Amino acid sequence: MTEPQREASESEEKSATAARLFDIRRIIGGLFTLYGVMVTLAGVTADDADLRKAVGVNINLWTGLGMLALGLFFLVWLKLRPAAPPTPADRSAS
Repeated sequence: MTEPQREASESEEKSATAARLFDIRRIIGGLFTLYGVMVTLAGVTADDADLRKAVGVNINLWTGLGMLALGLFFLVWLKLRPAAPPTPADRSAS
């Protein structure tokens, strides 16, 4: 393998790694999961005064569980359908 080919191969590997690392599904899934856990814990520890403010509905618990489900959905989607690395044809077109 010649020097330019080896450099191109290394560049493609770095590009593919960066594409997987900064996949938007990872960021959205991670943040929704993190915030979902925090809001769910706030809902679990809610007292009677908080429930009266929300007319008897534990809104923090339900919102937290919804956020947690959405975050886990994004992370499972990322795991099942990982981002494909860009092909040389895609790179030359841009």
